[in-house]
Amino acid sequence: MRREFFGIRGTKIRRKVCTIAKSDEPRINEEIYARTVRLIGVDGSQLGVFNIADARRVAESQNLDLVEIAPNADPPVCKVLDYAKYRYEQDRKAKAARKKQSKVEIKEMKFRPKIDVGDYETKKSHVMRFLKKGAKVKITIMFRGREMAHPEQGKMVLDRLAEDLKPFANVEQQPLMEGRNMHMLVAPIKGAFDKIDIPETSEE
Repeated sequence: MRREFFGIRGTKIRRKVCTIAKSDEPRINEEIYARTVRLIGVDGSQLGVFNIADARRVAESQNLDLVEIAPNADPPVCKVLDYAKYRYEQDRKAKAARKKQSKVEIKEMKFRPKIDVGDYETKKSHVMRFLKKGAKVKITIMFRGREMAHPEQGKMVLDRLAEDLKPFANVEQQPLMEGRNMHMLVAPIKGAFDKIDIPETSEE
């Protein structure tokens, strides 16, 4: 929380800023308790070692803030700057960085334990296409009726698929039985699809 206080010396109005900082924010102005600090000017110049009162006066004379940027130094290092503008720029950079981060999508492809060769190849091509686009793929084996008595058949399909995808994907989650389904999660290997052309097909 940032509060501004205004005082009057004759006809001149001066600004003092008191900020209640969070634990992960630097101390500023009256929050700085070191007796002496090494001061850096607003232009980045080294101004030398000041007692804290004089350092605050330097900042106040420029209507700026005194910000502790290296609290563990001896003496601590402080800089004169506009803290509100500094925080705005930091928040803007953090927001831009978050936008650049790619959101990993998880697709799902369902198989049957007794899948025929043609259906297997079609579904595998869908998985390859998802992987090429950067998505992780959850492979699900669906068991029905008496198929539940032979989970090893589903495991064989997943093992076969994992082997076929080995040059392009890593298995992030090994085959796991959940209820009537068995799942495996695969993730694309970076750069594995750079020279691979996968034709577009409709999803199932």
